[in-house]
Amino acid sequence: MGNWNAYWRLMRFDKPIGILLLLWPTWWALLLAGAGQPSLKNGLIFTTGVALMRAAGCVMNDIADRDFDPHVERTRLRPLASGELGLRQAIATLLVLMILAFLLVLMTNALTVKLAFAGALWALTYPFFKRFTHLPQIMLGIAFGWGIPMAFAAETMGVPWIAWWLLGINITWSVIYDTMYAMVDREDDLSVGVKSTAILFGPYDLLVVGILMGLMIASLTCLGLFLDLSWPWYLAVLIALLLFTQQLFSVRKRDRDACFKAFLNNNWVGLVLTLGLVGHFLLTVY
Repeated sequence: MGNWNAYWRLMRFDKPIGILLLLWPTWWALLLAGAGQPSLKNGLIFTTGVALMRAAGCVMNDIADRDFDPHVERTRLRPLASGELGLRQAIATLLVLMILAFLLVLMTNALTVKLAFAGALWALTYPFFKRFTHLPQIMLGIAFGWGIPMAFAAETMGVPWIAWWLLGINITWSVIYDTMYAMVDREDDLSVGVKSTAILFGPYDLLVVGILMGLMIASLTCLGLFLDLSWPWYLAVLIALLLFTQQLFSVRKRDRDACFKAFLNNNWVGLVLTLGLVGHFLLTVY
């Protein structure tokens, strides 16, 4: 039983925040691509696929960081770092997850399958970017947001410009919340030689995060204007702005716990924006 629990934690199913941060932008894409009425089939495929690919990304991350995690306070008890599971077991788990995700995407169309290969490549390689760049959060944003062009491809058999705009918004958002997440580990990362935006921004971390928050809010507003979205969307964007403001205020002293709570708070940003889209389509479609 302990072993199953170790596998569960290896795939990070005990911490669903990552699944949610992946799901929200994927659902935005499905709603926009399906004009408020995406197919149930695609909804199930992408929701399940997000859970599988997030788990695969976590396993790949632990494989890549197996020599670093034992020296970081927050990660030293992870199954691979602590020795509960071995490298072969982790690789086998990764392969099973990737096969299941691939079988899911085969139920879509050729364009979506092609995009899935690129998405898999991002998911498997982004953990290594922290070795040689201070911008792994950008790579994470691409990996976390790749469901956006895939969702448009599955729904419309094409990837319009709005999908790439939405991906850009998600990359910005990922840098915002993952920088606050990296602020939790900044001292440990410095000691083991791992790079991050939190280290790159240094004393200007909150200033840069604040600018990125403003950029995201402006981009979301422009998205609404371009797509002629109705008032629930703008209300959601306003609430997201208030949530961002609260996050910045809470991490002003850079306390580790506060930074982690601010990271978690981004789940509410995703939920609010999703509800804003749902509200728009309820007004205009139904």
